[in-house]
Amino acid sequence: MKISKYHINRLIAGAARFFSTVFTPLMMPTYGVFLVLWTSVLCLLPMGTRIMVLIMVLGITCVLPIISIGALHHFKIISNKQLDKQHERLYPYAFAVLCYIAAAFYLNNIHSPMWFVMFAAGGALACLLDMIINLWWKISAHMTGIGGIVALLFQIHVQGLSAFNLFWLLCLTILVAGVLGTSRMILKQHDLLQVLAGFAVGYFCVSFMIKSFG
Repeated sequence: MKISKYHINRLIAGAARFFSTVFTPLMMPTYGVFLVLWTSVLCLLPMGTRIMVLIMVLGITCVLPIISIGALHHFKIISNKQLDKQHERLYPYAFAVLCYIAAAFYLNNIHSPMWFVMFAAGGALACLLDMIINLWWKISAHMTGIGGIVALLFQIHVQGLSAFNLFWLLCLTILVAGVLGTSRMILKQHDLLQVLAGFAVGYFCVSFMIKSFG
């Protein structure tokens, strides 16, 4: 049976929405912490400890922002929970910055290595820059998130902090970043420059914080 162009376009759009949902900015800190705890030297920590840290970061950087977005939508401060409109992103961005800072304090209080703490601090810095840039221009938060993940893996790899060779995992993550950026453009949420700028902000903020203070 011949597949029409319409069905192909719907399939592509569906795949783009899938990638955008799976790699939502709200989940990026949790993905990063998972990678740290299962691919770096910290994988030697007891399983229970690693799961507890992962759950705490998930709660701080994902669950709390979701609740805040729900509250903003309930009180009609934002028109939809997808935050499609540029001018409605200020308050969610500001709350996300506070959550990243809280995650950094949490990781510091449980005596995590400073480079691990600086991953969360780098996320806070990237989110702050996105918030400021968003006042004039709709930068891609999705790409900021995946850019931070790529930077984290690269720093773990080059600083000899990995439990095994991360080269292929790093390559796969860069490929995922490309697919995610393409997905955001297919969905007409961002253009190429906004996608590249988002990735650059995430990558350089996380790299700067880990290299400078980690």
